[in-house]
Amino acid sequence: MQSTGDTMLHSRNRKSPAGTRPIRLVMLLLPWLLLPGQVRGDEFRDVPLVATLDAVQPQTGIVLWADNEAARTAPIQLEYSYLYYGQIVSRRGEYDWRPLEKLLERIAGRGHQAIIRWHDTYVGKPAGVPAYIASLPDYRPTHGKSENKPTEFPDWSHPEWQRFVFEFFTRFAERYDRDPRLAFVQVGFGLWSEYHIYDGPMQLGKTFPSMEYQAEFARHLARVFRETHWMISVDAAAEWGPFAQNEALRLLPFGVFDDSFNHKRHKAENEPNWLVFGGDRWQRAPAGGEFSFFEKGDQQRALAPRGPHGIPFEQQAAKFHVSFIIGDDQPRFQTPERIRQAGQACGYRFRVMRLALSHRSTRVEIENRGIAPLYYDAYPTVDEIRSPTSLKGLLPGEIRAFDIPVHSDAPRLSITSDRLVPGQRIGYEANLP
Repeated sequence: MQSTGDTMLHSRNRKSPAGTRPIRLVMLLLPWLLLPGQVRGDEFRDVPLVATLDAVQPQTGIVLWADNEAARTAPIQLEYSYLYYGQIVSRRGEYDWRPLEKLLERIAGRGHQAIIRWHDTYVGKPAGVPAYIASLPDYRPTHGKSENKPTEFPDWSHPEWQRFVFEFFTRFAERYDRDPRLAFVQVGFGLWSEYHIYDGPMQLGKTFPSMEYQAEFARHLARVFRETHWMISVDAAAEWGPFAQNEALRLLPFGVFDDSFNHKRHKAENEPNWLVFGGDRWQRAPAGGEFSFFEKGDQQRALAPRGPHGIPFEQQAAKFHVSFIIGDDQPRFQTPERIRQAGQACGYRFRVMRLALSHRSTRVEIENRGIAPLYYDAYPTVDEIRSPTSLKGLLPGEIRAFDIPVHSDAPRLSITSDRLVPGQRIGYEANLP
């Protein structure tokens, strides 16, 4: 059988009566116009591809603090740091982002991305309130003991402090919402911004914001963050937060973090809070946390074969679909290989199931074999031509097909993203003979 191209070539060399050539050409073109995908030029031919995935993937894995010397060499992709508002603002309306810039540059220089948490209350320290607010004559913080240390709690009844926090996150989002150096932002109130004051003077509307303010704060963050994922503690589901009683708030696109992950009473005390926020929240927003400090052995055995309390980390991570876990002490207790192995058990993991070529395009089929989706856009890319469709949101066990408008006899497949820092690469595995 002749191909359509051969037929067209012969028709150009054949003598035809005057006036018939345009009609014949149109008829010959009809198969291309009416039967897309059925002509030989559009048929796909499978090509071999073999690739291994040995590295922890960006925006996933075990997290070390940014001041941990091991962050330079450990098999990680993420670094963590607390920040307080007074580091950036001392006078009303004047923002000096240099402390944050230095932090982000230092982390990105190691080929990593940052998770930062803004806080107002920290055990044993003054409140993180800007100096100009702290000096107002009617601003009255509370001083008390927390974990037997003198701790300052901010005055949540003061209107300027309330106004400032909203302004701060507006300014912060305007500047950093699309910054690839920033992976996730954690926010909240109370001790370490974990939505509680379990030890100290807990008083709604005074040492802790009112329910109404907390609700409006969550709505405000949903408005100002358009790309960067923000997260709150699972403790916000308890009695001091407005979320358990407000379905509309729970529909906001925030992720959750759990700072006592896998402790002895996790199923009884922490898991109910996860469920308040919805068992499928991880499908659209990230989940993470930190290894528990409740008992001395919680850190030492966090990555032991059976975990600290009989549940292996990989099993617990899969149950809650976590993308990352802060484990700053793990280089003291585990080998780099074990940290890498645990990190690869978090988040997404892509496998190329098919690579095929046609006369016009390249088809790639990719499955997510991880435990959570990728939360930022990333694109299968052939010879520097990106797919118009993203891998963002591809759930575990799902396969997505991508048609890329490029033909190459030796296609070079990669996954590219604008939400990475230099040195980072999203990889894939494949075994297509």
